[in-house]
Amino acid sequence: MEPTVAASEEYRRAVQHTGLLAPIRSSRNFTALWLGQTLSQFGDSVLWVTLPLAVFHTANSNATLQLGIIMGLFMLPQVVLLLFTGLLADRISRIRTMMTTDIIRCLLVATLAVLYMSGLMDTRVLAFFVLAYGVMEAVFNPAYSGARQQVFTPDIRNAAISLTQISMQTARLVGPALGGLIVGFISPAAGFGLDALMLLASVISLTFLRLPPIRRKSTSSHGVKDAVADLFGGYRELRKHPWLFITILAFAFLSIASAGLTSILVPWVVKVHLQLSDISYGLVSSAAGVGAVLAAAVYGRKKSWRHRAYIAYGGLAIEAVTLFFLSLVDTTPMLMVLMAIANAGSMLFGVVWEGSMQELVDPEAYGRAASLDYFGSWVLLPVGNVLTGWLAAKVGGIHAVWAESAFMLLIVLITMSVPAVRKFD
Repeated sequence: MEPTVAASEEYRRAVQHTGLLAPIRSSRNFTALWLGQTLSQFGDSVLWVTLPLAVFHTANSNATLQLGIIMGLFMLPQVVLLLFTGLLADRISRIRTMMTTDIIRCLLVATLAVLYMSGLMDTRVLAFFVLAYGVMEAVFNPAYSGARQQVFTPDIRNAAISLTQISMQTARLVGPALGGLIVGFISPAAGFGLDALMLLASVISLTFLRLPPIRRKSTSSHGVKDAVADLFGGYRELRKHPWLFITILAFAFLSIASAGLTSILVPWVVKVHLQLSDISYGLVSSAAGVGAVLAAAVYGRKKSWRHRAYIAYGGLAIEAVTLFFLSLVDTTPMLMVLMAIANAGSMLFGVVWEGSMQELVDPEAYGRAASLDYFGSWVLLPVGNVLTGWLAAKVGGIHAVWAESAFMLLIVLITMSVPAVRKFD
């Protein structure tokens, strides 16, 4: 039987819009959002290398303590404000929100560059900067998450998420090295200036973004009671889907172990336990990024996947087991292989998770739901880092690696024992 013209056209479009580069070929909105945020993330990767070096350049004494305080000031507004900024992202233009916060961040880092060149920089200025920057991040992230849901339509969703993750990982690979070179050969002011230029480029790119208005199911809130009900709209939306709600609860505990392992115990294994060089640690960190990029690229090649719960939590199980074996090897190449596999597993969870959020959450409440997701992932991180350090001091670094890897695997098994989670397809 001969195919109809309509069927042939539908087949042609389906073929055209498959593959990792489908979003770039078929969506101007995706290209504008992706390009702008890739540049912004690249600039931020340079910034977060430049900032600690600027602290060490300007601190008169106790530079390590001052750096800890400054980084704590960056996280504080994000934890405190996220529950409220999600509502903001659902009630005002997400494009304007992103552009406004990018403009303010651009002005902040440009001011830092000028102050540094003028010799007026000190740690009080840096503390004010990171506090203001953290506020802007808390406002920006829910709006950006909501914009991604609108732009990453079902026909390009997997590829769009994968391309976004690839660009993030690439920025994290290239940005720190470039930041170190800029600060080393020029000055921290040049690093701040580069981030300002990248943020300006992001603003220009966002001017080409066109998002359709969100259809509101509810009317405007009147009074305190309605405002509070509005604020909890994201919670109600997540409770509709056990996969989302239970996974956010599980990840609040998973993140304690995973962050402790990657940010504290992995550097300890490389630098203290094995006494390898700084170059080895850099290679291990880069290998982690390569593994994540490859996993995202593979996932993004297909428009849809079955048994996504097994892919997501299987990835976390792979990460836990691989990090366990990290303590049993003693060469840089083996550490690189294991870290690449571990981060590939983590990335599989990440791409499945974002796709499921975009698929299941109502666009009207997406900003608030995304805020709760961020909050759940970050709220226990400070406690987790302290517990990791305490555990390593009490039982030794290797035993801490084993304990936290086992804890990760235990949480994965418990969560997957819940039928509503396990059956998510």
